[in-house]
Amino acid sequence: MEIMRENALSLLKEHVEADSLMKHCLAVEASMRGYAKKFGEDVERWGACGLLHDVDFEKYPDTHPLPGTEILKDSGYDDEFVTAVKGHSNSTNTPRETTLAKTLYSVDELSGFVIACVLVRPNKFEGLKVKSIKKKLKDKAFAKAINRDQIKESADELGVDLTEHIQTVVDAIVLRETELNEMGMSLIG
Repeated sequence: MEIMRENALSLLKEHVEADSLMKHCLAVEASMRGYAKKFGEDVERWGACGLLHDVDFEKYPDTHPLPGTEILKDSGYDDEFVTAVKGHSNSTNTPRETTLAKTLYSVDELSGFVIACVLVRPNKFEGLKVKSIKKKLKDKAFAKAINRDQIKESADELGVDLTEHIQTVVDAIVLRETELNEMGMSLIG
């Protein structure tokens, strides 16, 4: 099955109404696209995986991501794609054996954290630095729902330095915000 962004976005819109969840999925899509470029992988496929990773969260928060894996299978997504989505939650005990799965896991929490940082900045994306993200990571009162240990452990699992990991995600999100603005969308607006 050829993965097209339009199809993935359409599927996401069928299952997600909350603006905040939609924006989170767009941020994870951005990070996955950035890593796909970095690793020489299929940008559309990786982006779709990021876009659809929480396809079931709004309707099935207690059993997420299991209903999502069924939605994806029924929509024709292959086993590697579905397994990556299943493995992005530690609750499923699904081994993350592919680079796709490890990357999705590693960018999920971090993408949300970067967006949280952007939202409190007066200049939003302009001048966003890794140093400021790392400083906010130390502030346990800021975005306290985000699991800092998972951010660090997932970078290790992916085999990337945490500073480099944050930079890759920041760069990807900043670039994608520009692209989304051209489509009439935004990660923060």
